[in-house]
Amino acid sequence: MTQTPASPAPVHWKLVIDANDPHTQADFWAAALRYEVEDNSVLIGKLLGFGALPEEATVEFHGRRAFRDLVAVRHPEDPYEEESGTGLGRRLLFQRVPETKTVKNRLHLDLHPGQGRRDEEVARLEGLGASALRRVKEQGGEWV
Repeated sequence: MTQTPASPAPVHWKLVIDANDPHTQADFWAAALRYEVEDNSVLIGKLLGFGALPEEATVEFHGRRAFRDLVAVRHPEDPYEEESGTGLGRRLLFQRVPETKTVKNRLHLDLHPGQGRRDEEVARLEGLGASALRRVKEQGGEWV
């Protein structure tokens, strides 16, 4: 009997985004995408206990310990490591950088709420703090 090789597991990924305030960005995108902010408090507690992480590298965020300079959001249905709280699927990681943005973003997320739901979704995102910079309606499509 010949065995066929098992299909490789899907690759889990994270998109890393530079931010001046990673926790605010994480809250916004978790709400916008209906993702979950990762809870790394157990890992942080262990690292603090081992002396491998200084206290000043942490902050309190949502009533628990978090890394001061990075925080991730993950898809709520994807698996995650219980020991670290780290997602094993679709993730956005926001990392603090000291410099401010100087040029146009080279990356953005397109959100697709579904047929006939654009205006409702734009209103929801604006309620979360987003701003509609322009509304485009042309032969090739429309977007905000």
